[in-house]
Amino acid sequence: MNNLNLKNLYFLILTTVSVSLSAQEEGTVTVNQPDAINKLLEFKKDVKTVETFKIQVYSGDSSFRAEKVKSEFREKYSEWPTEMVFNTPNYKIWVGNFRDRLEADRALLRIKKNYMNAFIFQPKKD
Repeated sequence: MNNLNLKNLYFLILTTVSVSLSAQEEGTVTVNQPDAINKLLEFKKDVKTVETFKIQVYSGDSSFRAEKVKSEFREKYSEWPTEMVFNTPNYKIWVGNFRDRLEADRALLRIKKNYMNAFIFQPKKD
């Protein structure tokens, strides 16, 4: 390419960029949302996070064994919710959503009869 063609190409690019930049307009965005959303957001600010306690009854690297423990636990203690959680490399079975330490301690006394390695903990907040 000769010098004249490069200058013309350069001029064309500059002109295109300046035209596209000058064509941009400023505007305003209006968000319409129900008043209930604002009330809900205010309510959420006022609600204190409730700390709960859980009991861990199993931890191991076998998902099959974890499912078996979970199933056996439900048969023995149907009053508490159970969940299987995977924290690399282990599967864990967690029990309950106890509102305070005393409630968790009472449950642990019963659970320890069948799950001697069970213990109480507070899950981390996300």
